Amino acid sequence: MKKLFILCLLLLCAGSLFADSLVLYFSRADENYGVGYIEKGNAAIVAEMIASKTGSDLFQIVPEKPYPAEYKKCTDIALTEKNQKARPAYVGDVDVSKYDTIYICYPIWWGDFPMTMYTFFEAHDLNGKTLIPFVTHEGSGVSGTDKTLKRLYRNADVKEVLSIRGTTIQKDRKGTEASVDAWLKKVSK
Repeated sequence: MKKLFILCLLLLCAGSLFADSLVLYFSRADENYGVGYIEKGNAAIVAEMIASKTGSDLFQIVPEKPYPAEYKKCTDIALTEKNQKARPAYVGDVDVSKYDTIYICYPIWWGDFPMTMYTFFEAHDLNGKTLIPFVTHEGSGVSGTDKTLKRLYRNADVKEVLSIRGTTIQKDRKGTEASVDAWLKKVSK
C-alpha cells in the first residue's frame, strides 16, 4: 500500500512538471465589497478550482507593496494607479514559454485590469498561446478586458470570458463551481 501511495505521488508530481497550461492570477483578500473581510480572494478561489480541474500550474501575481486591507483605501490607491497608468512591481516570475494555454484570473478594478496585471503583460509575450480569461466583479462584468487582451496579444487565441460576481464566489461555492465546470467544457472545445 505504501509503494502504491508513493507511485501515485510521483505520478502526480510528474504530471505537474509537464503541464502545458498555467493559471495566472491576481487576487486580493482582506475587506471586499459586499462580503466584508475574507481570508481568500475571489480570483484565488476560482484560480485554484481551474488548476485542480485542468491539472494546470499556478502563478499568483503578488504586488511587492501590498494593498491596504480596508476596501476604501484599496480602491482609492487602485484608482490613483489607474489614472497614473502605474505599473506596480510584483514578486517572483514564471516562464510562460513552456505553456500553450494560460488561464488569466483577475478582478475588475475601476473598469480595467488591476495595474499590476499590466506590469506582467508588458514583461511577457503571450502571442501564439490560448488565453482563457476569468473575471471577478461586483457589477461591471468583463469591462472590455477581453478586447484588451486581444489588442495586447494580436496573435493569441483569446477564448470566451467567464465573469462571476465576487459575492457569488464567496457565498455560493457550489454554484460557482458549476459555472466554472460549464465554462471549462465550452472553452476546451
